[in-house]
Order: sequence, then C-alpha cells, then structure tokens
Amino acid sequence: MTEDDAGEATESFVAHRNLLFTVAYEMLGSAADAEDVLQETWLRWVEVDLEQVRDRRAYLVRITTRQSLNRLRSMSRRKEAYVGSWLPEPLLTAPDVAEDAVLAESVSMALMLVLETLSPTERAVFVLREVFDVGYEEIAAAVGKSSAAVRQIAHRARRHVDARRPRQAVSAAQTRAALESFRGALESGDPQDLLAVLSPDVVLVADGGGIKQAALRPIAGVEKVVRFMVGGLGKNNRRNISISLSPTVVNGSPALVVRRGGEFDGVMAVRVEDSRISGLYFVRNPEKLSRLASETPLAVR
Repeated sequence: MTEDDAGEATESFVAHRNLLFTVAYEMLGSAADAEDVLQETWLRWVEVDLEQVRDRRAYLVRITTRQSLNRLRSMSRRKEAYVGSWLPEPLLTAPDVAEDAVLAESVSMALMLVLETLSPTERAVFVLREVFDVGYEEIAAAVGKSSAAVRQIAHRARRHVDARRPRQAVSAAQTRAALESFRGALESGDPQDLLAVLSPDVVLVADGGGIKQAALRPIAGVEKVVRFMVGGLGKNNRRNISISLSPTVVNGSPALVVRRGGEFDGVMAVRVEDSRISGLYFVRNPEKLSRLASETPLAVR
C-alpha cells in the first residue's frame, strides 16, 4: 500500500469510527471488546484494495460485523463462567445521543439485555437493520446468509424484541422525573416512598462480576426489591457509610451515579413504564466502569 493509499484508508476509517464502534458495542455489550473489534477491523481494512470498494461505509460495517460475530461467539463462553448476573458495560454518553430516539433506545440497558436473548446472527441482523437501516443485501454479505434468509431472521428477531421491549416510548424527561422520585425515596429510606415509585413487577439486576457484592440473580417483584434495598441502606447506616446518588446520562438515558462513603461505587440505569420504574440495572463491577469518566461518541450514520 502506497503512502497515499494508507492516508486514504486512515481517513475513511476515522470518518466512520464512531459508527463502527456503535455497531460493535450494540452487538457485544462491551466497550472493551468493541475496541478490540475496531482494531481487528483496521488491520483488515488496510489490506483492502480501495479501488475495488464502491461503498467504503458498507464495507467497513461488513468487516466490523464479521469480527463482532466472531467475538460474540467466544464471549458466550466467558458469560457462562461469569459470577452472578451480566449487564452491558455502561457508557457515559453526550446529550445528543438522548436526542436521537432510535439510537438512545438501541443502546439502553433494557434493550441491550433483550438483545442478549437473541442468537449471534439474529442480533447482528436486528442491529444492522433496525438501528443502522442497512439493506438486506448488505446484511446478507456481512453475516454470510442469503438475502431471503436475512429477511426471515429480521422478522423473527423483530418479533422477539417487540414482545420484550417497553410498550410505550418514554422521553428523557419522564425518565429523569421517575429517577428523581426514586432518588428521593431512597434517601428517605421509607419503604412506602419506594413502593410509590416502583412498578409492582419491577426487576432489579445487579452486576458485581464476583468482584463487588451484588445479588447473584435478578430480584423480581416490588416487595422483594424494596426489602432488598431498604435492607442494604440499613446495613450501610449501621456501619456509618453514607450513600449518595447523583444524576448522569448513561447509554443515552438519565441514570444515577452511586457513591458509597464518598467513593465511586457504580451506576444505576432504569427502565420506566407508566411513569414507574419497572427495571433497575446496577453495575458495580469495577472492570465495567472505566467508560464513565469521559463521554463516548456514538453514531448511526
């Protein structure tokens, strides 16, 4: 590759880097693995004869998808050995992500967990079609299937996701209002205040990764969740450990940073339905918290 070709390849890659990272992250749920995929994509991209590439964006997305699929299959073994519940790696995101409804929902903790229930190929097809509006022919080339097969997979994946996603879209303002009520209820420590802001069928998922203490399995039902949270607050009070909550924006949605004894302890994202919190996602695993110090740029184009 000549110096001019190398410069041209670099320029194209950099121009689409945020898009490629977003594709990889939505497929993997891990920023660290997404960065590795981008490195692998770059190594393959610099070997490509650019004169033979009609659509560089599509070609780069194809390479990224293939590398993500390879990594997704290997990640399944890691997740099987993971201690406790697994949650996606949270990202501190810029305000403009929340303004893009499709992008914000696609990277939300709630939807990312739904995507975990799809097969690797279903996940790739759903992400490329529903989020990035990639054509069926391009998706087929990326996943190694026929266009007809991709259409069937897309229909099956969409039906699966639609059955598990919130029935109504919730604005960032509604989520902030629910979070503020939840924050006040936690600070009061009054179980009745918590019962008022949580949905009857609320589910709490905590991810400590075996490093930090966390519930090993999801806790379902408002009474169990309230008992768990009030009990945890009581233990901290008895040990004179203060708990503080401050607002942030994670994965395109309002969230709360949790500090314990003044030290950063984790981040809590939520799912809101009918003005009440129906899902609580608490990431405490320190290995997953490195992306909360600075904003991660995401893109769908």
